[in-house]
Amino acid sequence: MSTPRYPLPDLNSLPEDIKTKVMEVQEKAGFVPNVFLALARRPAEWRAFFAYHDALMLKEDSGLSKGDREMIVTTTSAANHCLYCVVAHGAILRIYEKKPLVADQVAVNHRKADISPRQRAMLDFAMKVCQASHLIEDADFEALHAHGFSDEDAWDIAAITAFFGLSNRMASFSGMQPNPEFYLMGRMPKAKAA
Repeated sequence: MSTPRYPLPDLNSLPEDIKTKVMEVQEKAGFVPNVFLALARRPAEWRAFFAYHDALMLKEDSGLSKGDREMIVTTTSAANHCLYCVVAHGAILRIYEKKPLVADQVAVNHRKADISPRQRAMLDFAMKVCQASHLIEDADFEALHAHGFSDEDAWDIAAITAFFGLSNRMASFSGMQPNPEFYLMGRMPKAKAA
């Protein structure tokens, strides 16, 4: 495993607004995902990054489910060879979809994954945006429309793909490593309380 090229800043050295947000994430997740600290070395960029992230990934009025969004991130991050995002977002995808195998399947080949035809069309579009956005044409929108996606949904698919293209590149060049906790999340059912 490689070492991050840029040391993670100490949580107590961060501006108060960022520290508060990181603590909220830690409270919810039980750990601090490395991306929150890695990007905090530049507070203005951290704020812009997470504002856009939240606008895309926490959006209420979207034809995309939370699972759909994480599926787009996992699939396109694999195409971009981003270990951090495949592992971290794959974990979240497994939890949202309640399918322990889905993240590995879409990361390797979404066309053979155990997903719906609607999700396959969504990922076909996302992969074209990821790998050849200059070739997007009316037929690509028509393929989405055939599965009930609107033009606004297409925008969301493209925006998530593009945003995580930036995230993938920052994580990869900086040597950001996934937290060990991500590897096991959503793979085994939680034990029921007695």
